[in-house]
Amino acid sequence: MIGLSSSNSRNPYFFHNVAEFCTLLGQEKADELLDNAAATSSSDRGKEAKYTTREMVDFTQIHINKLPRVLIMGRPNVGKSALFNRLIRRREALVYNTPTDHVTRDIREGIAKLGNLRFKVLDSAGIEAEASSGSVLSRTAEMTGNVLSKTQLALLLVDARDGVLPMDLDVGKWLRKNAPGMKTIVVMNKAESLDDCDGTLASAAGEAYRLGFGDPIALSAETGLGMAELHETLRPLLEEYVLQNNLCADEEVQDNDSSSEDMECKLPLQLAIVGRPNVGKSTLLNTILQEDRVLVGPEAGLTRDSIRAEFQYEGRTIYLVDTAGWLERTKQQEKGPASLSIMQSRKHLMRAHVIVLVLDAEEIANTRRSMKHVEVVIARRAVEEGRGLVVIVNKMDLLRGKENYKLYKSVTEAVPQEIQTVIPQVTGIPVVFVSALEGKSQIAVMNQVIETYEKWCLRLPTARLNRWLCKVMSRHSWKDQAAQPKIKYFTQVKARPPTFIAFMSGKTQLSDTDLRFLTRSLKEDFDLGGIPVRILQRTVEGNSRTSTSSKNKQSANRMMERVVSDKRTILAVENSRTT
Repeated sequence: MIGLSSSNSRNPYFFHNVAEFCTLLGQEKADELLDNAAATSSSDRGKEAKYTTREMVDFTQIHINKLPRVLIMGRPNVGKSALFNRLIRRREALVYNTPTDHVTRDIREGIAKLGNLRFKVLDSAGIEAEASSGSVLSRTAEMTGNVLSKTQLALLLVDARDGVLPMDLDVGKWLRKNAPGMKTIVVMNKAESLDDCDGTLASAAGEAYRLGFGDPIALSAETGLGMAELHETLRPLLEEYVLQNNLCADEEVQDNDSSSEDMECKLPLQLAIVGRPNVGKSTLLNTILQEDRVLVGPEAGLTRDSIRAEFQYEGRTIYLVDTAGWLERTKQQEKGPASLSIMQSRKHLMRAHVIVLVLDAEEIANTRRSMKHVEVVIARRAVEEGRGLVVIVNKMDLLRGKENYKLYKSVTEAVPQEIQTVIPQVTGIPVVFVSALEGKSQIAVMNQVIETYEKWCLRLPTARLNRWLCKVMSRHSWKDQAAQPKIKYFTQVKARPPTFIAFMSGKTQLSDTDLRFLTRSLKEDFDLGGIPVRILQRTVEGNSRTSTSSKNKQSANRMMERVVSDKRTILAVENSRTT
């Protein structure tokens, strides 16, 4: 018989004091209480751990790639994504109450911060063991099974309000079949409405024992209740894994070796893959990563969550985001997962450094049009936000062969010209023709992305720019030589994207035609094609004035400027006043 919880009893499925949780805590307050609780050592926790408390692990000193991995799994709509967001302390995974549909379809990875614990947490799709072979649910379950082989722990979620359903038992059987010996912790989510006083919590815990994975933990991912119990259960298991695999090695040598590298190479590159549904974005991501990271298939709109993956390419850290298919909202999509996917895709577009816009080669050949309205909106928005843009024409394998030779040639010639017509403000946008399905396009795509990113981060010295300016201004044909604007000097004020300022002498300003001429000359002479270049202008007041009073004011202003800029002059003036 299961007893009620008390301050000294060890029943992991109970809250410490249910009466203290009458009011719901916010995210920040709950995290603060959890951090304080984790800072104090517990004698009970020390007895359960295989190692003593003197061998406590500082998880912040472990390299991010060596952290233990914990997989969240369960049937659909039990709150897996909500718990994932709670552990990483930000709302990244889509959460929507839809019992008849599956919001999460891919494996999402993040760094969990649970008190003083740090580990990689993976959010998986809902598992239906009885799904038909070849269906979307069957493929998502297969993907989850592949991830299990690289995971150290599993959190099996059930809905505490519904109890253990037959589908939960099927998930437990599926887990034993695909990962025998996997350490699994049963988590009763959505337990904020249960109480041990009236027996509802004890009844739910009794049902959870039917899964056969030991003591369950009751918590609420939505409110943060029970996270301290999850911390106490995970800590000895994670510490044991870290100590057994000797993951606490000092990595100071590695940091010193990389200190001599260029600082620009250390900055992570934020890369986003965008486009309409079913153009091959997820297939391209799997090709770049050289693994089956996201779900792919002939069905349109498979990707709903924006999946973020980290990898290394030529010594550079790259964060790659595969977004959901970009669609304009309709009345049917104003609510629900589709609307959330659209908003999430737009958010990642604003955060990226380089945007990869994927087009469908077969569709271009059939419609004789490179970009539809949605794709034009994506490209123009990327340019307006100052991001680097790379266009990928995918599915070129469908246009190969003697019978499609003319189509293949027409597509490769027409697409760059049409893109230049649609987006005239950015010249030289790179276009790469690939077939992501063949898996041979990684090098071509990434080389173009790296080249665009380096241009986006380029900084030009002022002396070189002014020498270039003298040559450019001499070859520009001015309509009126008397009214020719005079640029005193030209300098770059920032990169990412390159931004320049032309300091003008006199009242005459550069016209839009002049600005376009300078922008085009900059891109041609310094090879800045494919990225937006911004030129601003500032006016520098001249030395001549028509009236005597204005001349006196100007001379006084110049005197004040010299006094402010010369500390010795300021001291001399102050001394003369005191004497």
